[in-house]
Amino acid sequence: MKSLPVFFMNCFLACFLAWASIPYALAEDAACEQTGAVHIWIAPLNPRTGEPVKIMTVSTDGPVTALTLVDNQGRRTLLQSHRRGGPPWSLLSELEEAGEGQYRIEASRDGKLSACHQFTAGESNPQGRAKEWNLATEAFYSAWIEALFGAPPEENLSFTSLEPVLRNAGRNFLHNYLGLSEDNKLPLTPDCADLPYTLRAYFAWKVGLPVAFRACGRGSAKTPPRCGVPTIMAEFTRGISSQSSFTKFSRQLVNAVHSGSARTGLEDESTDLYPIPMNRETLWPGTVYADPYGHILVLAEWVPQTADQPGMLLAVDAQPDNSVTRKRVWEGTLLFANTANAGPGFKAFRPLIQTAAGKWRVLANDELIDHPGFTAFSLEQDQLTPDDFYAKLAKLINPAGFDPIQAYEATLAALVEQIETRVTSVTNGEAYSRKNPRSVIPMPSGAAIFQTIGPWEDYSTPSRDMRLIIAINVLTGLPEKILHHPELFILGNQSPAQAKAQIEQHHAQRILENSIRYTRSDGSPWELSLADVLARKAAFEMAYNPNDCAEIRWGAQPDTEEYVTCRRHASAEQRAKMTQYRAWFRETRRPVQ
Repeated sequence: MKSLPVFFMNCFLACFLAWASIPYALAEDAACEQTGAVHIWIAPLNPRTGEPVKIMTVSTDGPVTALTLVDNQGRRTLLQSHRRGGPPWSLLSELEEAGEGQYRIEASRDGKLSACHQFTAGESNPQGRAKEWNLATEAFYSAWIEALFGAPPEENLSFTSLEPVLRNAGRNFLHNYLGLSEDNKLPLTPDCADLPYTLRAYFAWKVGLPVAFRACGRGSAKTPPRCGVPTIMAEFTRGISSQSSFTKFSRQLVNAVHSGSARTGLEDESTDLYPIPMNRETLWPGTVYADPYGHILVLAEWVPQTADQPGMLLAVDAQPDNSVTRKRVWEGTLLFANTANAGPGFKAFRPLIQTAAGKWRVLANDELIDHPGFTAFSLEQDQLTPDDFYAKLAKLINPAGFDPIQAYEATLAALVEQIETRVTSVTNGEAYSRKNPRSVIPMPSGAAIFQTIGPWEDYSTPSRDMRLIIAINVLTGLPEKILHHPELFILGNQSPAQAKAQIEQHHAQRILENSIRYTRSDGSPWELSLADVLARKAAFEMAYNPNDCAEIRWGAQPDTEEYVTCRRHASAEQRAKMTQYRAWFRETRRPVQ
């Protein structure tokens, strides 16, 4: 039998240790309150035992260097992770199978803890729901977009619609995030203007955030579109919403928004999107680019410049046929002009905040000028000429400057990518005609050829062809650009004139070495060198009509071997319209509806 002093001493030590463990546990929990610049997100929201758990750490103040998992037995494991971005920076990892119990994920930078997140497999985890749009959720949205469309830069990434992207659990961090199998058969086929809104709404639905949109006009020849009061969807903030609830909202959304929604005036307050500063710190993946003629892109990834490879900025867009494609951002895909009828440029979604009364409202321009949680409102782009805009963009993508040959090869690759995408568009039109051999697609009149509904919108290519003509002009105009903007290039001992002559000689050779292949009306392939395509630039001024055969749409001339398989022609009435509108393409000047 123990003596009483020893017994009481043991009791005292046991009680002390139990008491001491309480503040330790509380301190450990307090350390998991993510209030800084680094946040950890897990998917699904409520992990189940025996199933995988995806982990994404997002930081806004620099890259996180390591992720550590502390399992339910207290064992620490350094997780293998994939790094993306900057800014924001992200680390993606996965726990292959969650056992029962509590887990702790720690993000560290140079050995120092930056953030942590705790979850319990098989139980509800309230930490996973976002409370508001702020710097952390905007960074999460950006990192989600980057991962969603992530692939090696040289890969041709194209999808028939947004549906296969979101249903891909490997791409979509939020796939089945709510645990309702909610992505199965989710109907989402946004077109050009709908894509950024649909992505934003999908993210808000999953994470639990409000989303807003406005009904807008299309503007006039002298004024940009104007919008009404916002419709604010706050249902997603009140708890987990079903697929049917989101589907109903997404249909309401796509029925309301159009290209005018993004072309609003830069100083206008009644808008869904607002202009932001044009620098690397603000142009995050997820940023929207609205061109003055109605096309819209969503930035997807920055590829840093290295000593051996030029930098790239990648974006995604949707077409009228609902296809979604990733492409390089350059003058051929990203159009900028100073016009009175549009507010073009890089824009961010106008944030929503909750009032003291619990209602949501959108922030005004003056509130966004110096708001710590959101990208600043800025009219910087309004002050730039197109020449200055493209020069500044080139400097952001390649801050160390371009070797002229590298610059040419990057421009060439982007043009070939654009032409190959057009191959798909023309092929889609051919497939429609084969299924509907007696059907003639009605052709709109005037500026409506660029934007309408029905088969013409799905299978004609006037907007794409105008961008193709612009892209051809950019490639062939590169030698002159070296003369006018030598500061963008690394010339070494060469003069601008010598570099110009070098590129002209290089161009003459390279356009013979590159080619594309399209399918003729009889199903046979036909190859065109890039030199052929460039020589046919004038033909692309009238090559957008899907009632014409593929041969005509690729500029084949009558009485040639290439042309003999053509069996379909646009009517004389439609060709008369195209002749009337030809000057728009020759002058690369899109009219206003």
